[in-house]
Amino acid sequence: MTDYTPLLLSLKVAGISTIIVFITGVYAAYFLSRKKFWGKMVIESLFLLPLVLPPTVVGFGLLILFGKKGWIGSWLLEWFNIQIIFTWFAAVIASVVVSFPLMYQSASAAFNNLDHRMENAARTMGASEWKVFRTITFPLAWPGLLAGLVLSFTRGLGEFGATLMLAGYIPGKTDTIPLAIYFAVEAGQMEKATFWVIIIVALGFSTIMWLNWWGRRNVERYKNHSS
Repeated sequence: MTDYTPLLLSLKVAGISTIIVFITGVYAAYFLSRKKFWGKMVIESLFLLPLVLPPTVVGFGLLILFGKKGWIGSWLLEWFNIQIIFTWFAAVIASVVVSFPLMYQSASAAFNNLDHRMENAARTMGASEWKVFRTITFPLAWPGLLAGLVLSFTRGLGEFGATLMLAGYIPGKTDTIPLAIYFAVEAGQMEKATFWVIIIVALGFSTIMWLNWWGRRNVERYKNHSS
C-alpha cells in the first residue's frame, strides 16, 4: 500500500509557504516600488540573494538562525520550548526563503510597469490609498502577481536542498516528495522514485495550467467590468 504522506506534506508546505510569500512579497514589492531611499538597492539584492546561492548555503544560513544553538532557534527553545529544526515547519521556512525572491521579483516588475495615471485620478477623487490599491493597483498588476504566485508554489513544491539541511529526512514527518525521491533512489527503490516523479510533474503541470486559466479568466472579467 502506497504511503501518500509525502504528497500531503508537500502540498501543505507549498501551500502555507506560498500564502506567506505572496503576502510578504506583494507588500515588500509595493512598498519599495513607491519609495526611493539610500540602501534600496542593497535591500533588493538581499531579497534576491537566495536565487543565486546554492541551496545548501541557504540551508546552512537557516541552521545558523533556527538551529538549537542558533540566534532565533535558541531563543524559541528557551522561552517557548519550540524547536524548529526537524519539523514540517522547518520545511515551510526553507520554502519561504527560496521562493520569496521569485514572488518579489514578479510583483516588483508588475508594480513598476503600471500606468499610474489611473491611480492618481482615483486619488484626486478622494479615494484612500487602500481603496486605490484594492480596486486599481492590485487588479492591474494581477497577471504579474499570478506569475509570481505560480512560480512560488512550484518552487516550494520542489524545494530540496535547504529543506534537507533544516528539516532533515524523517519519514512521516518531514519527507516531502523531493526528499522521498532522493532517498528512494539512494535505497535502490526505482519504482517508488518513478511514482513520485510522475506525481510531482503532474501536480506542477496541472497547477500551472489551472492557475493560468483562472488568472486569464479573472483578468478578462475585470476588463469587461471596467468597460
